[in-house]
Amino acid sequence: MVTVVIILLLYGLLATCALQPADTNVRKTYEYMSQLRPLGLAFAEYFKNATLESLGVSDSRLASAEDMSCSAELAELGNGLSSRQTWALRMIDSWGSLPNGLLTGNSIELGNFDECLSINQVTGGQRIAGKYCFLLANSVRIATCFPASCSSTQMEPFVEQLMALINLNSSSVDMRISEASCQTSEVQPWDGLTIFTIVILSLMAVFVASATIFDYFLCAEPTTVPALVKAFSARANSRALFRIAPNKSNPHVIGCLHGIRCMTLFWVIYSHEFIFSLTSPNLNTIDLYYWAAKPLSSVVLHGYFAVDSFFVLGGLLVSMIALRSMEKTGGRLNPVLMYLHRILRILPVVAIAILIYTKMMTVVSGGPMFKHGYHGMEYCENGWLWTLLFIQNYAVQNICLDHTWYLAVDMQLFIISPILLIALYKWGKKAAAGIAVLVVLLSGCLFATQMVNHYSMLIKNNDGDDEVANKKLYLATHTHAAPWLIGFLFGYFLYTNREKKFQLSRPTVWIGWLLSLALLFTSIFALYPASMWNAPPLSTLEESLYYTLTRLAWPLAICWIIFACMQGYGGLANSFLSTPLWQPLSRLSYSVYIWHMFVQEVNSRNVRTNTYFSNYFVMQRFFYDLGFTVLMSYISYLIIEAPLCGFDGLLRRQKIPSATLQANIMSNDNNLENRERDDLNAPERNPINISEVHK
Repeated sequence: MVTVVIILLLYGLLATCALQPADTNVRKTYEYMSQLRPLGLAFAEYFKNATLESLGVSDSRLASAEDMSCSAELAELGNGLSSRQTWALRMIDSWGSLPNGLLTGNSIELGNFDECLSINQVTGGQRIAGKYCFLLANSVRIATCFPASCSSTQMEPFVEQLMALINLNSSSVDMRISEASCQTSEVQPWDGLTIFTIVILSLMAVFVASATIFDYFLCAEPTTVPALVKAFSARANSRALFRIAPNKSNPHVIGCLHGIRCMTLFWVIYSHEFIFSLTSPNLNTIDLYYWAAKPLSSVVLHGYFAVDSFFVLGGLLVSMIALRSMEKTGGRLNPVLMYLHRILRILPVVAIAILIYTKMMTVVSGGPMFKHGYHGMEYCENGWLWTLLFIQNYAVQNICLDHTWYLAVDMQLFIISPILLIALYKWGKKAAAGIAVLVVLLSGCLFATQMVNHYSMLIKNNDGDDEVANKKLYLATHTHAAPWLIGFLFGYFLYTNREKKFQLSRPTVWIGWLLSLALLFTSIFALYPASMWNAPPLSTLEESLYYTLTRLAWPLAICWIIFACMQGYGGLANSFLSTPLWQPLSRLSYSVYIWHMFVQEVNSRNVRTNTYFSNYFVMQRFFYDLGFTVLMSYISYLIIEAPLCGFDGLLRRQKIPSATLQANIMSNDNNLENRERDDLNAPERNPINISEVHK
């Protein structure tokens, strides 16, 4: 699995292309591999007569203790097979065979992982435990099980004898047992960082439980709860999280943002489900090749537009809330305090996420595909610092926590926002015109980069070298700056027209909606004809124009939807997007974004049998993972996010009134529900109480 979440899917499909039914190499591999069906039985015959010579040791005096132990256990296994002992039969029964559906892309046979590891037999003075390993034969992986004292090196002679027995051409099939894939029932001791992670989470849980008990039994009314207790109380934080405020109670509320944020988040999670489908042991991996050529696959393959929607919302709220606050403070702005609030709300959650992803994944789960835990373990060991500094999108090729590249881009754009805010406040429309010119220049830069380097975002036009270059382009901040700046300008527009009601004729409204929908659907489906495997490739100019113009078209369409809903022209769309039921999930959106890939990876790699790829199966997995993600996000919110944001609220109250500006801007990080709770008796300090935006 590569590091970029959406590009993961694009380039992962390339591997599927090699499995097309017309591929003669697949047919040759099948002819060779078809001889390996009775693997377990063939190995059982050798186990019955295992000796030191079978292990490649010709002189017993040269045998190591490991060789002696392995030989003795293999001998006991052979005796157990001869006498039909259950434990020995189970060791052979847990083996895999030739993967069913090899010609449809199934390259892995998982056998019976738990049956192998459950073997723990004392016989002949030997304690024999099962050892689960994969036998690698070209690109095919087949489960094996043998005594735990035997290493893959010691089992190599048996593999060679097996190949000789079935007359398998060793030059055509590279068969070996992978020691890196081997697992036993022995539990590995936790390292210091794992213990530290568990201790930190446990302490936070104890603090929350204690504060909740104090709140419940000793505080009769919410207003009597001490501020420090309120910061940790699960009761108080849950009350704030699940509070549903009618959108019409405040004329400044942008109710549709809740629905847009949640629907966009669903799109991101659904697209990532297909990424993990690529790494699942599918019986029909070849169907991914055909799926990529269907129209609806464009919704997933172009899922990066969901991220642009988040950038639009982020830029909109930063400018709109900040300008309102600057108006009340006479234009004063404290960038240092802005950054401090931002870091306090985002950084601790990311730091805890790195620990949990890298150290807790193997603690909470396991399986035949889960020996080493998180797929990006090495990336985090080498690049965790860059993630905490929010520069990982430029600093490293392989990012620790793939999806946090978004946080880096968003943070970098937030850092430059004070300059833009001061310019807008002082020079108004002139500054807005300058920002519009900047959007044009950034679009021109994106276009020129693609043209000069001949970048292509179509799957069929890319190879390994193009993948690296395209990742750099996709992760660059300037690539996503245009949607953020468009949202920023739109926020300025809403600020300057905050009391104005636009009277639009029915034809104008219809034209606006038709153009908006046309831009959205064109952005998603315009490349579908060219994405067909047998279609002629697009020129670099055509692809560059598409990628550049859709970076402008998508945010403009999102801005129209928001505008129409605010002005009363949203109709059914506004009724759906503005329903108050979105509010609790919207407040959890940052946690859901952080934790959804943890749940997806655990569930996709925790399998014991092969899976079957289909749109229905992915949809089923989506709802399954979404449920667990929301539950995990809620728990994380109570013991990590809400308490830390409560401290931020305490710090904010001790500042001078101008600090309200920074607090309002920081509410863009998704936890404004805490600020709303603290400012419940001062609604004038919270003119736009929907702004708990951040994924």
